[in-house]
Amino acid sequence: MSSTKSFKEIIRNSKKALLIGIGGGGDIVGTIPTADLLQMFDIECIYGGLSWERFTYDPMPGPRTFEETKNVRKLNDVVWYANKDSVTITGARFAESGFSEVIGEETLLVEINSGPDAIAEGLLDAAHKLEADLIIGVDVGGDVIAQGHEPGLMSPLADSMMTAAFARIESEVSSLIGLFGYGSDGELTHEELEASMKLKLKKGAVLGSWGITQDALRKLEEVIAVVPTEASRLPVLYSKGECEETAIRNGTRPVSLSMASTVTFYFSPSVLYENSKLAKAVSKSKSIEEANDALHLLDIRTELDLEREMYQQKDG
Repeated sequence: MSSTKSFKEIIRNSKKALLIGIGGGGDIVGTIPTADLLQMFDIECIYGGLSWERFTYDPMPGPRTFEETKNVRKLNDVVWYANKDSVTITGARFAESGFSEVIGEETLLVEINSGPDAIAEGLLDAAHKLEADLIIGVDVGGDVIAQGHEPGLMSPLADSMMTAAFARIESEVSSLIGLFGYGSDGELTHEELEASMKLKLKKGAVLGSWGITQDALRKLEEVIAVVPTEASRLPVLYSKGECEETAIRNGTRPVSLSMASTVTFYFSPSVLYENSKLAKAVSKSKSIEEANDALHLLDIRTELDLEREMYQQKDG
C-alpha cells in the first residue's frame, strides 16, 4: 500500500485490524486507545503482542520460542494464539494471557527470533488468514523513535526489528506504527523525544494522533488491574490527574509525564524506517542474534544484553 495514503483514508477503508504491541512486555495494553478509535468506525480488532516478557516476570532472557510455551497454538510459525492460560515453560504468564482473560477472547503472540523478514511474512500470513486489512503496531514509551545516542535507551531491539518488519508489511497491507505513553517508560527524556519528533514531523512520518476517551480509560483500568505493566499504567494515572513525576523499575528510572503521554501518535512505517538508523541496521538480520549484533556495531546496548547480564548475576 502506498505510504502517501492519509490517516483518514487508511481508517475509512479498513474493516478488520490486527493491533500488535511491538515492544514486548505490556505493550499490548497500549493498543486499547487505538482500538477505541477504530471501533468508532466499526472496525473489528484483534489484539496481540510479542512472546517476550520483562525479566521481572520471565527469568529466561529474550523472546520465547513456540517450544518454550504452554497452552499456545500456532496460526503460523511466527504468530500464535494465546488464551488466559498461556504461559512460558517456567510458568511465567504472558501479558497477552491476562489481556485475553479480561476481553474473553484469544489474543496473538508474535515470535521475533527469526528476524524482520520472517516477522513480516508471519504477520502478512496472519492478516490473510484472519481477513484483516489493517495492521497497527504500538510501542509504549518512545524507543521506536529513538535515534540511538540517548543515554537512557535500554530496549531498542524489539522496536527496531518490528519497525523494519512493518516497513515491509506496508507495501502489501495498510499499516501504521503508533507511539503511546510518550516518555512513560523513562528511557528517553522529554527533550530527546521532542527532538526526535521534530525530525519525524519534518520528514512527514507523522500521520495523525488520538487521545484517551473515557471509554478507553475504563477499558485500560480494567486491563491493568490484571496485566502487570508500568509504562502503560502511567498514562492512565495521568489521565485521572493522579501522576506527573514518578519513577519506575523499582525507583531506578525517573519518568516525567505530560498530556502528550495520553496520546497515540501514528507514523507511516516506511517513512519512520527510512529515518531510523536502528531499524535500518537490523533490517537484513536473519535472527535476533544478528539484529543484536547489528546494534552493537552502533555501540547500542539492548534489552537482550541487559536480560542476559541479569540472568548471569542471578545464577552466579
